[in-house]
Amino acid sequence: MRKQKGFSLIELLIVVAIILIIAAIAIPNLLRSRIAANEASAVGSIRSINTAQVTYASTYPDVGFGQNLTVLGPPASGGQVTSTLSGLVDNVLGCGAPPCNKSGYSFSVSGTTSAYTSIGNPITPGQTGQRYFYSDASGVIRYNGSATATVGDNPLQ
Repeated sequence: MRKQKGFSLIELLIVVAIILIIAAIAIPNLLRSRIAANEASAVGSIRSINTAQVTYASTYPDVGFGQNLTVLGPPASGGQVTSTLSGLVDNVLGCGAPPCNKSGYSFSVSGTTSAYTSIGNPITPGQTGQRYFYSDASGVIRYNGSATATVGDNPLQ
């Protein structure tokens, strides 16, 4: 009688079941980690917008704060930096058609000569992020867990 080489069907099913159990444990943790990374990126982007707004207002005092992300964005390749395309944020955050999407969040800015607000909302709440972010000329970043954040929401610690 010849000896069979290989695995039996039962052995293969056990291995597949073990792999599925490990995947069922790991995937939710992976999703939570991705949401946390997206939220950290959103806070970093709001901070970048705050810095860009202060720099813009200092560079162009007659104009004040930037009215939108396009104004804070980069000029066309080889173009001159001006008050309409200041190059203070990258082309992802300073896209040509706001709201601008970055790392699962959608960002928008509205500004006047004396004030501005910046908002970061998850593109798909519960999947790309849990919290909504807000900041203004005070530089304080605020968050809300269920709706677009406003000046009355809790600040980040």
